[in-house]
Amino acid sequence: MGTIHQLVREHGREAARELVPEEDRRLVDLAAEILANPSSAFNITYSGFCLTALPHKALGDSAKWERQGHNVSLLIEPGSLPDGRGGFKQFGVPYGSRARLIMLYLQTRAIQTGCPEVELGGSMRDWMSRMGVPIGGSSYKVVRDQADRISACHLTFSWHGPDAGRGAKFSKESIVDGGIQLYEDDDAQPRLWVDTVRLSASFFKALREHPVPIWEPALKSISSRSMAIDLYVWLSYRLHSLSKPMPITWSALYAQFGAGYKNLFQFKPRLIESLKFVLAVYPDAKVTLEGDGVVLHHSPSPVPEKAPRGILR
Repeated sequence: MGTIHQLVREHGREAARELVPEEDRRLVDLAAEILANPSSAFNITYSGFCLTALPHKALGDSAKWERQGHNVSLLIEPGSLPDGRGGFKQFGVPYGSRARLIMLYLQTRAIQTGCPEVELGGSMRDWMSRMGVPIGGSSYKVVRDQADRISACHLTFSWHGPDAGRGAKFSKESIVDGGIQLYEDDDAQPRLWVDTVRLSASFFKALREHPVPIWEPALKSISSRSMAIDLYVWLSYRLHSLSKPMPITWSALYAQFGAGYKNLFQFKPRLIESLKFVLAVYPDAKVTLEGDGVVLHHSPSPVPEKAPRGILR
């Protein structure tokens, strides 16, 4: 992938497009856009989400979600919200790229303000628009559904091994207190029923103690690809802290990122495709493909050095 960035630097975008196979021209476009982007904007996620992740596709409404990462386990349990008619409606576990973006927004704003209470309304809508997500029509319905799922679910992070001090153990802890409830007004324009939401105390505490910065322009470029988001977040967390090359087998990658794929041989080409997009938007990442998997090498953080000191962990 470094070759694509080198081609862009040496020959320019249009010439580089002619020097690669047709299926790689989109990667050249992404690489050129990233190399030309001077932004220092970044987002924040909790370190636990760098090693585990939400599902890519919908589960049954009553299905739990459990994933094993490096020294950490994640359990997400579905929950219920009031249905407005005196009863309750059950929502399944949040999934897909939109759920990931909502979670990133909530975590970023909480860290930026130093407060667990997060403003919604125009602030969230503007950020989602920057990510290329229109808040209207069918897209709005997807965002509303994922917001409900995040509001209803409960999660447990369990750290073990040498990383046991990296975060609190949540026991059926809500991500947010009070929920994120959306509605449409008489003009059919999306509005927010509540002006703010509050991250739960233990989740906010763990987030403040172990935030991981994610470069916003790169996130925007892969915002519709849930596996690419997971890989980018993972590499942003792992690469700059390595002291020596780290081989990761295909089996380990399948265990961490391959939920929803019945077999490794089905998962492998999808991961390679997603990894190409991630490396296109992370020019300094040093990741090599080997017969048994991938090898991670020490790389600079993707976030510009202008990020406030104390955030880069």
